[in-house]
Amino acid sequence: MTTTTVQDRSNFAGPLLRGGEISVVAVEAIELDNPEKEIVVEDHRTYVRVEADGGLVIRRQTMEMLLGRAFSMQELEINLTGYSGQIETHDEYMRWYFMTKS
Repeated sequence: MTTTTVQDRSNFAGPLLRGGEISVVAVEAIELDNPEKEIVVEDHRTYVRVEADGGLVIRRQTMEMLLGRAFSMQELEINLTGYSGQIETHDEYMRWYFMTKS
């Protein structure tokens, strides 16, 4: 896991995950699903904060590939202790995003 220091995080969005196997794999999946993003990962042992400017997406298919088994997005929801920004959930993906006020 890479930790990046970013001073202005006002437009950042992403998950706060309970530590464990799912969070380790989820961080890798998020990195694969968001190759154009500079992702900030803060590992606090009991939880992991993952954020990027404008938001992030994680796909069920990527989690299945990395875990080597079937995966339901509900498994991720169980390990999601919080998030920054807004969230969109779907059977195939979960997306965290930041929407500026007009």
